[in-house]
Amino acid sequence: MVVLGTAQDGGLPQIGCEESRCVEARRDERSRRLVTSLVLADPASGQRWLFDASPDLARQVELARAHPKTRRVDGPRPALFDGVFLTHAHIGHYLGLAQLGREVYGAQRLATFGSPRMLEFLRANAPWRLLVETDALELREISPEHGVELPSGLRVSALRVPHRDEFSDTLAFLVRGPSRSLLYLPDIDKWERWELRLEDVLAAVDVALVDGTFYSDGEIPGRAMAEIPHPFISETLARLASAPLELRRKVVFTHLNHSNPACDPGSAAQRAIEAAGMRVAREGELIEL
Repeated sequence: MVVLGTAQDGGLPQIGCEESRCVEARRDERSRRLVTSLVLADPASGQRWLFDASPDLARQVELARAHPKTRRVDGPRPALFDGVFLTHAHIGHYLGLAQLGREVYGAQRLATFGSPRMLEFLRANAPWRLLVETDALELREISPEHGVELPSGLRVSALRVPHRDEFSDTLAFLVRGPSRSLLYLPDIDKWERWELRLEDVLAAVDVALVDGTFYSDGEIPGRAMAEIPHPFISETLARLASAPLELRRKVVFTHLNHSNPACDPGSAAQRAIEAAGMRVAREGELIEL
């Protein structure tokens, strides 16, 4: 797995933000964060699959260019990916699909995996339905009842998670490789609202990229954070404080909002996360499966 982005849907810097973190990210590209996304790259088959099509897809295609090294690029318009897995219909997770239509890349029959409700949203609503009608996307269902087998013994399965499901429901993905497994869970309302115990899910995987949108309450002046529920990183730290270190070391925070102090390397927030045995995802990092 290659981490292609680690920011919440608006990225860092975020539109209209004049806070010092955003100002610095505009000045110095090393401080910016692309929107959360991953690519699963299989050296054995030369294939790769995208997890969430973010608004930063064009830049993320370039980040993914060398992965896997065995990938063959044939023809005048080769497939950018061999498939895409969508968690849900919030803008940071599917807006990049617009880059694949006839106005831009002109993809052909890209296998697009999502829940039945997510796929119906694409099928029924403009401009997404044009991608389906012109065969840019080939919609394929994935649900907790039906996983997807990929080459080289790779398997992707889904978990339902509670989230603000205005247009679709929300999935997390379990990716199992030959030796290790990874959880991709960028969005959830609160751990307490999930029918599964976070600790049990962590025990079943080797690495867990989880929702780290906000560090603590009161982070966004002028907005009621109850309207945009996520588990604060501080809540996750407290919840897992008594868990074995081996379990805590699996936790990697992603989907960080521009307001989150854990965006800043060496910050007190990052030090607290690392002291707890956890860490923040890094753009470009490779996670072997």
